[in-house]
Amino acid sequence: MVEPTVLIPGIIEPPPGLGGGVAGTVAGTVAGTVAGTAAAGINTVEEVLLCKEKLNIVVVASECAPFAKTGGLGDVAAALPKALRRRGHRVMVVMPRYKDYQGVFDTSVRVHYNIMGANTEVGYFHMYKNDVDYVFVDHVAYHAVAGDIYAGDREEANFRNAMLCQAAIEAVWHVKCGPEGDTPYGDSDLVFLANDWHTALLPVMLQAFYRDHGKFEFARSVFVIHNMAFQGRGPLVEFDKLGLPADYKDHFFLDDPFGGECMNTMQAGLRLATKVIAVSSGYAWEITTDAGGWGLAPLLREFGEKLTGVVNGIDLDEWSPEKDEHLDKDGYSRYEPTAEGLMGGKKLCKAALQRQFGLPERDDVPVLGFIGRLDHQKGVDLITEIAPWLMGQDVQLVMLGSGREDLEELLKNLENNNRERCRCWVGFRRVLIHSRRSPYDRVGVVNADP
Repeated sequence: MVEPTVLIPGIIEPPPGLGGGVAGTVAGTVAGTVAGTAAAGINTVEEVLLCKEKLNIVVVASECAPFAKTGGLGDVAAALPKALRRRGHRVMVVMPRYKDYQGVFDTSVRVHYNIMGANTEVGYFHMYKNDVDYVFVDHVAYHAVAGDIYAGDREEANFRNAMLCQAAIEAVWHVKCGPEGDTPYGDSDLVFLANDWHTALLPVMLQAFYRDHGKFEFARSVFVIHNMAFQGRGPLVEFDKLGLPADYKDHFFLDDPFGGECMNTMQAGLRLATKVIAVSSGYAWEITTDAGGWGLAPLLREFGEKLTGVVNGIDLDEWSPEKDEHLDKDGYSRYEPTAEGLMGGKKLCKAALQRQFGLPERDDVPVLGFIGRLDHQKGVDLITEIAPWLMGQDVQLVMLGSGREDLEELLKNLENNNRERCRCWVGFRRVLIHSRRSPYDRVGVVNADP
């Protein structure tokens, strides 16, 4: 049991021996590391370049597969840490403990934080797997949304998000990590990787609660934008509950055509982060346009080199067709991603897909696939708009996703009107995503998280 001495809201002295260190150009280094990792994917250790500067990297996210996942964020939070570790960094993932997870143990560490004016006890759970430390922030507020991790009203969401950010920052002091569970990270050569608006308060808290008071002087923060549309907008009066200094209010204030005067949590995180990364170079450009920035484009255009685009990589240990265990049934087949493999196993998978969905089994017809959340950002409406022309071509179309009810209805109607060429599955099942990606001749995979 840790008994901290509270200095200011949520702040405690670091345990002896865990301070100091020089991170130097740490944020730029981790941005380069993320870029190289994404480009390389996750292959064998021999295929991945070693890092030039070893860092302590803390990836903070509201979800991480396989523990909790609603979209692409969960996949990235699962795959990227393993790739960073293989480059030589020490990597920790911090996420909420929504429920009991197999292999995760209670560290018995309990710390009290001032979360939105409430003295809140937080517990820490830990798992060491694939050479990565997984730290779970435990509180009844997370248990309450285990079935829908983004449920609840704004005040409840703000409380969960603020608690995650606060607990993640100090996890490097309190939680003993590593395979033996005996060594805290400390705050030397430290980079926090915050993901989307749920963790946008992390760069803000790091500066306001710590760096402004001489703590974490050598730590840096990177803010990763997966989905620009969700920014944590709300009434400006919500700021007063965060316990931040009054002069930080300007970082949150936004007046724009999308929402008028409001508090914008993502804006504050973007402003105070050391580095900002979008999930592709194209998306980095898109969010600087008025159409794609959702009110924050003017701010992002000011960033210059602070904003970088890095294409999301994939975990080849999970998604490569030669390793994917989901291809071991229903007529599907594993295959090597080579010319020979495409001519053999991929053909079997294509036939299995056609057979499973009741489409004519034809090897000579291209199968087009769409996998993603049904939202206006994903371009589903563009597919339905060209449906009369597309369904007049000699193609087959298979679509998988869920989201807006009107788009779900459009998909159902598209199938009903084109039974010989189109199948639409409204819903989300991981096994379907695996088996459906493998057979397509052309596939669009789009992800965005709530």
